[in-house]
Amino acid sequence: MELDYNPSRKSLIRNKWVATAASIWIQSTSGSLYTFSIYSPILKSTQGYTQSTLDTISVFKDIGANVGVLSGLLYSAASSRGPWVVLLAGAVQCFAGYFLMWLTVTGALPAAPPPVMCCYMLVAAHAMTFFNTANVVTGVHNFPSYSGTIVGIMKGFLGLSGAILIQVYQTIFKNNPTSYLLLLALLPSINSIALMGFVRIFKTNEEDEKKHLNAFSFLAITLAAYLTATIVIQHVLKLKVSVRVFTFVLLMFLLVSPLIVAIKAQRDKSYRMVKSLLEHNQISDEREHRGDYHEISNGSDQISETNENLNLWQAMKTINFWLLFYTTACAMGSGLATVNNMSQIGESLNYTSLEINTLVSLWSIWNFIGRFGGGYISDYFLHVKGCSRPLFIVFALFAMTVGHAMIASGFPGALYAGSVLVGVCYGSQWSLMPTIASEIFGKGHFGTIFNTVTIAGPVGSYVLSIKVVGYLYDKEVSEIGKTCVGRRCFMVSFFIMASVTFSGFVVALWLFFRTRKFYEDVVMRRLMRSRRWSVLTDDVE
Repeated sequence: MELDYNPSRKSLIRNKWVATAASIWIQSTSGSLYTFSIYSPILKSTQGYTQSTLDTISVFKDIGANVGVLSGLLYSAASSRGPWVVLLAGAVQCFAGYFLMWLTVTGALPAAPPPVMCCYMLVAAHAMTFFNTANVVTGVHNFPSYSGTIVGIMKGFLGLSGAILIQVYQTIFKNNPTSYLLLLALLPSINSIALMGFVRIFKTNEEDEKKHLNAFSFLAITLAAYLTATIVIQHVLKLKVSVRVFTFVLLMFLLVSPLIVAIKAQRDKSYRMVKSLLEHNQISDEREHRGDYHEISNGSDQISETNENLNLWQAMKTINFWLLFYTTACAMGSGLATVNNMSQIGESLNYTSLEINTLVSLWSIWNFIGRFGGGYISDYFLHVKGCSRPLFIVFALFAMTVGHAMIASGFPGALYAGSVLVGVCYGSQWSLMPTIASEIFGKGHFGTIFNTVTIAGPVGSYVLSIKVVGYLYDKEVSEIGKTCVGRRCFMVSFFIMASVTFSGFVVALWLFFRTRKFYEDVVMRRLMRSRRWSVLTDDVE
């Protein structure tokens, strides 16, 4: 690894900050799966599917989006060539899946039997794991000291991408879901191919990384607040076309902002490196005359959080892997079961359609807060307070237990408060789990390992959604003989889910105690590295 002291034109576009901005833009268009409700009616009507068939297609969507082992294996195999290989593979799958769906809906291809449409959906959904793996793993390699923060940023923008794509749809393709399918085939694919050359691993260690990562974080929070306000206003008021266009232009401006942060970060680095080089050359000459010359470290001997890089099989033979897998199944599985049944829960509790649509739309915002906050806050407490990162999974699962119990109670307003708790805690798992996996198993096979743990999400969702929520709801309906209304429709289901997340809370405590000594060592190593950097900087100055 080299430190580039020469602020050349090449270094202005090839650096970790531009790579981060490019990854943010790719993540911002990769959440098409969160907009399934936009195009699912056109699939049902044009192909003559039943609701049960449509639900089956949505299951294949969840499977494709969460089983990312192949993307992790490809990232490890293509590490010498770069993340662009993984992004290209994702772009091809995204285009193929959605383009075939679009051709089928428009009639250019014959009506697709359910198994064929499930295959199309699986391919389109699987693309997201390739986008996500390339951007998250690259970010962790570029910012090893702040892995929680960078994972939170990447996962946060992915969580917001559904709301971003819906804004594009409502502005350009309102009431035209067929054209929206074509947009999903083209926009994420073209965006990924156009930017994949910038997404690279840069083994540099800079002293003010946190400051610029905080700037990216601020932009993410600003974008989330803007989307929240826009969603609420659009659900309450009927906006004119000119107002919608204005809000869309403002959204595009916010999405361009990460490039401004990247330019400022690289400019600061260039000025600092030129100054350091001049001062270092002067000090080196003095030391050579005195015979006590010391070479400045280039950062290649950074102390890693783990003493070894485990492969997937080695990781799976550890207790920590299965503890992490179980907590992920409890948190993500119950979270998916909640959002998949949000509309039915609202209907059973006599919420208006406006209230239900607002709840569903705001889920992506709560999801973002959890994704971003889980990484950022855990990084802060790890660096400043020395708190073990699995402790935050403990907090999240306990809060989810409370959230599920609130929804089960069926009291007025309980669905609002419960969905906020469950949504935030569900989102936090998407930043906490990958970060913990990279720390306790190493970064060598990080992409493969965390994507394998992610499989716990659809496994938990299948058990809780179909075997618990779906089964008990259908049982209530069969006894009543009509649509279920009242607290009893979902009360038992959500008390069961509260029990499941509480068991996850207990297991997370076990993981916390098992890794507490490990994280104490991590804090000590980072402190030593920080002191060593300070000594080297003092030598230069």
